[in-house]
Parts: sequence; C-alpha cells; structure tokens
Amino acid sequence: MNETCCGSDSISQIDGPHVYEIRPHGDGRVDLISDVLPFRCACWYSEPDAISNAMAYAKLYSRSHDAVIRVYDEAGDVIWEHEHKVDFKERYLTCARPL
Repeated sequence: MNETCCGSDSISQIDGPHVYEIRPHGDGRVDLISDVLPFRCACWYSEPDAISNAMAYAKLYSRSHDAVIRVYDEAGDVIWEHEHKVDFKERYLTCARPL
C-alpha cells in the first residue's frame, strides 16, 4: 500500500459520525480525508484498487464508531456513500474483556 500524510482541508465534526471523503486525482491517485485520521492528515493511495483500499482503511479505522464514507468523482459529485451505525451492544462487546 502506498500512502503518505499531507495537509488537508479539515472536515468539521463535533459529536457526529466519523466522516471520510475519498477524492480522486487526475493521475490515478485518491485521497482519503477525515478529521479523525491520525494527525488530521490525508492519506493517498495509488494502486489500481486505490478506492477499495481507502474504503477498507476507513471502515477498519471507524469499526467502533458511526461512520459515513463518501466517494467523489473528479467533478466533486458524490458517486457512492456508505453509512455504518454501531449499536450499544456492538460497542460494549468490542470493549469487553474476558474474565
């Protein structure tokens, strides 16, 4: 996986779900942008399956939080959106330790 950290415009977020944006470049790369990423950076992917890898990272990073992942086209229009809701039981089970 080819990713790097760079400055990005922040996506404002207070107590809502984690919001991730996947935005393409003209050269085949895509940016994964979110305020909840470490250091509030953008990660870029450049493999042939860059969008899939960016989505997988966002899903993994937000697995215990409500999340919205939006994929944009080069014109800036949303072409796909995934919403993940975690219920209380699921959150409790991910934090529970065996006795």
